Amino acid sequence: MRGIAVNMNHLILLAESGSDITPELAEANGIVIVPMHVSFGGETRDDGSFPVPEMFEFYKKHRELPRTSVCTPHDFEVVFERLDREYPGVPILYLAYSSSTTCSMQSALIAAQGRENFLALDTKCVAAGQAAVVLTIARLLREHPETTLEQAADAAKELIARARMGFIPGDLDYLRAGGRVSNAAYLGAKILGIHPLIEIVDGKLISTRKYRGMMKRVVMQLTREFPAAQNLEKDALWLIYGAGLGEEVMRGVEELLHEQGYQNLTWVQTGCVIAAHSGPGSFGIVGFSK
Repeated sequence: MRGIAVNMNHLILLAESGSDITPELAEANGIVIVPMHVSFGGETRDDGSFPVPEMFEFYKKHRELPRTSVCTPHDFEVVFERLDREYPGVPILYLAYSSSTTCSMQSALIAAQGRENFLALDTKCVAAGQAAVVLTIARLLREHPETTLEQAADAAKELIARARMGFIPGDLDYLRAGGRVSNAAYLGAKILGIHPLIEIVDGKLISTRKYRGMMKRVVMQLTREFPAAQNLEKDALWLIYGAGLGEEVMRGVEELLHEQGYQNLTWVQTGCVIAAHSGPGSFGIVGFSK
């Protein structure tokens, strides 16, 4: 855990590495990141401690899917011990990775037993969806340093209720290898060029529809349809990309969104936790409904 810049109102935000918030953004915004873990090649490493393409290369060479694991109570205890030493008494708002997908939040609650000035909220989001909630609260704290722990939690609850995320995996081979797609469904999707849209629904990852065609065409179709269908606010969107998506596609997405009136576009690269299931070249959109 790197040093952090505590907000002027002395409130620390806590989230998992599965939020895909970079160390630089975390440090600049008073966010403490607790590592999730990735295992491959007989070794377990912290999520975010190595380049994501290294994991893809391992799978390509060995056809062995990396395994992901959540933060343990010990991971949170290590963070709490450091915070107690360096920032004694500073309140902590923990904005958790969806508890419907992992037991990370439960680990935090076990480690936090008996702590004062600690609040935990389930963001019901993963990856950039979680990042959008955490970073928006961080901005609130910068702009309104008088915000209390309880007020920040109330603001986060309101954001969580409006958070929307649509995501298209880049390579269904990773979902098949992980048992999330049957061999028959995988072969059918490959033959027909089908790409499932995964959305966050009450904290769960749900396949809501299917697109057909080349990935570039599908990405542009999602970009045209998803923000309007979800009635997303125009002032900020977070765009998910997996390594290998391609700069031309990313430029096309930005141009199309600007034409639709969307500003402040933030690209968030998938970290190892999501990428281990979605593969390279994935794409998604996150925003808040009006």
